[in-house]
Amino acid sequence: MLKGKTILLGVSGGIAAYKAADLCSKLVKQHADVNVVMTKNATEFISPRVFESLTGRRTVTDTFDRNHEFHVGHVALADAADLVLIVPATANVLAKAAHGIADDMLTTTVLACDCPKMAAPAMNTRMYENPVTQDNLAVLRRYGWKLIEPDSGHLACGTTGKGKLPDPQVILSWVLRELSHEKDMTGLKLLVTAGPTCEPIDPVRYITNHSTGRMGYAVARAAASRGADVTLISGPVSIERPVGVRIVDVVTARDMFEAVTSMSAQQDLIVKAAAVADYRPVKAADEKIKKKSGDLSLDLERTDDILAYLGEHRTRGQIICGFSMETRDLIENSRRKLENKHVDLIAANNVRDEGAGFGTETNRITLITEDSETHMPLMSKWDAANCLLDRMLEMRKA
Repeated sequence: MLKGKTILLGVSGGIAAYKAADLCSKLVKQHADVNVVMTKNATEFISPRVFESLTGRRTVTDTFDRNHEFHVGHVALADAADLVLIVPATANVLAKAAHGIADDMLTTTVLACDCPKMAAPAMNTRMYENPVTQDNLAVLRRYGWKLIEPDSGHLACGTTGKGKLPDPQVILSWVLRELSHEKDMTGLKLLVTAGPTCEPIDPVRYITNHSTGRMGYAVARAAASRGADVTLISGPVSIERPVGVRIVDVVTARDMFEAVTSMSAQQDLIVKAAAVADYRPVKAADEKIKKKSGDLSLDLERTDDILAYLGEHRTRGQIICGFSMETRDLIENSRRKLENKHVDLIAANNVRDEGAGFGTETNRITLITEDSETHMPLMSKWDAANCLLDRMLEMRKA
């Protein structure tokens, strides 16, 4: 996803510097070109040779290194960078960056960069919470820096609190959000529903389906990487939560319906990818369960029809997409859903197709509108999500 992108990875002198090597490896595996610049203190925690082995490039540590391949080192590195990423970012280097101090190779290079800048603060809790550090962070945000919130936990200094470097995979997700796609959805608001819903029968059992939420989460991730303001209403799932996305957790179909109805009017685009349970038990558990020949017999009622509500209460200019999971007559059933729910677009797939449907990393969808059918080949859910968003943007501009 990062092929053709050059990242300036700054490593400053904190104990978490060793985690920067893992991050560097992940960036290289995403086909990014990575130039590493280390502060002198960082070299006390991890050797520059580690990064040289990972990147195949010289790690820069000295402003006055006469063996550096560039004529003016810090300017050449700055010119090449598509993103500055400081991991870990100590209180010291953050203070320098906030106030334009350039007294080593890292801070000098960063000051010369006009590309997007990102940092992951990591330090002792009291240092992080110190008003001076918080003021410096506020200054950096005002200058456009994106700061990745540190985690809370047991720190190397022996204390417990906020200041722990996030997992490198989380930091990678922020980088992908920044660089993996052009920001053609900036200014648009997108609401996505994803995952299953659960309707309790009793304290132990519930009615649900096989949805994993992967497709809806892929749509939310893709839209966020394209600059959209994304709200994700999610049923219970066990997949990584997308960064930079507002998440509303729900359990039942009624929970999801209420969340959708409270937010839908303010959205430009809506994607209902959730596989909501169609039925819920009518009565209390002690009244509704009857044992007949060892089977459970339940009195059921239909849950709220979220997609129908959205179609009936659409706002001017709003584009609404629903998903159709079918086992036969894919086009006919999906087109009927498009018409009955009064929506703009249906993303349909046959759950019996190999590589499509629930629980897979891939999908094969057909995009159905009032006057067209576009059959997509088998692709990753990330690519399928971007194809879906491309179509919604086309419809919005039409």
